[in-house]
Amino acid sequence: MNDRLQLPPPQLLLTIAALRDKALAAESLNALAFGIANDLYPLLRFRQALVFAQHGAQHYELLCVSGLAKPQEDSPYLVWLRRAMRWLGPKVTGREPAWVARADLDPPAEVADGWAEWWPAGAWCVPLHGRNGERLGLALFLQDAPPPEPLLQPLQGLWSTWAYCWGTLSGQGKLRGWRPSKRQVLLGLAVLAALLLVPVRQTALAPAEIVSREAQVISSPIDGVIARMQVRPNQPVEAGTPLFTLDETTLRNRADVLRKEVAVADAELIAASQRAFDNPQSKGELTVLTGKAQQRRSELSGVLAQLQRTQVVSPRAGVAVYSDPNDWIGKPVSTGERILQVADPSKPAMRVELPVADAIALEPGARVTLYLAAYPLTPLEGKILETSYQARTTDEGVVAYRLLVSIEEGEGPERRLGLHGTAKLYGGRVVLGYYLLRRPISTARAWLGW
Repeated sequence: MNDRLQLPPPQLLLTIAALRDKALAAESLNALAFGIANDLYPLLRFRQALVFAQHGAQHYELLCVSGLAKPQEDSPYLVWLRRAMRWLGPKVTGREPAWVARADLDPPAEVADGWAEWWPAGAWCVPLHGRNGERLGLALFLQDAPPPEPLLQPLQGLWSTWAYCWGTLSGQGKLRGWRPSKRQVLLGLAVLAALLLVPVRQTALAPAEIVSREAQVISSPIDGVIARMQVRPNQPVEAGTPLFTLDETTLRNRADVLRKEVAVADAELIAASQRAFDNPQSKGELTVLTGKAQQRRSELSGVLAQLQRTQVVSPRAGVAVYSDPNDWIGKPVSTGERILQVADPSKPAMRVELPVADAIALEPGARVTLYLAAYPLTPLEGKILETSYQARTTDEGVVAYRLLVSIEEGEGPERRLGLHGTAKLYGGRVVLGYYLLRRPISTARAWLGW
């Protein structure tokens, strides 16, 4: 009864607890291996301790030798250790520590000679396993006899702590990720290189709008102020339909003044003509007064001609295209300022604004697909008719090329003027590597200057 309740000495438990705390505080696998190889000496009194990390079934990496900060890789002892571990490692099976004695084994000559020279009678082997059961490492404590039985049970917790810390620090404690072999890496690189040589069609995306291929710009014929817009946006018009009217107040007032000036000039001319019969000096004034009267009549004719141009009519049949009448009523305009367009809705086309940063090599006749925002599931097909030579700044502040694209006949959504969407432009075929790296290469060349 007393033997069953006998507990380990308190000093032993405190020592093991301190070793477990030190293992938990290790910041790297090398620091943990150094503690395993050196900290247990007061309890086991071993001659030497070796700590190996296991990679695969036959490969053991020496991490630490007790008493040495860094072992020399080319020493005869370490060369023999590599051969000995390839033979001894598979002999240690199971998850529990085991005593391996030379007398119980029949090592080959190359291992037996080194064992007789460097190792004592046996080794206390402590395998360290991760949570998934895979062996992470092996600790060897070289001794003349196995550890005493009263010491083994308290040390079980220390073995588990070492295994847990080893798995945590090496990243192999719970799940071990797949690590490709060198052959698999080379094969993957070869497949990637082959994929980069696959030919693909070069494409670009750009905003687009449906416009008319035959649209005439209507501008202001004279300087003035728009009095009223006589058509609504997208209203069908015929040739001769009034579009907008300019305010006539200033011109009519000017015409009234000029009429009175013409009358005054005519009266002065008649009076001078009558005086010329009696006074020869008045004959010289006739030429000046005649020119002045003709000047006033010319000015009056010009104002009357401008009055006739305040009413702007449509030169052709089509649809009036502009934004909002309230944007124009009461707005001063100058001669030649664009007011609206009269477009033929029976001849729609796409106007594409291709940003310079996304520009690709395009030729007339290249295929274009338009995805309208209002009808995203029914795209329109077309071909490039013309491209602008120079890029210009759009209303959004983006420098872009303007492209005019035809719209093929056939079933599809309504081709109403003014609809917006995204156009996908198809260029020539290039390899996939160039398609993916075109933008980075262009940016790098602009930044590096070569």
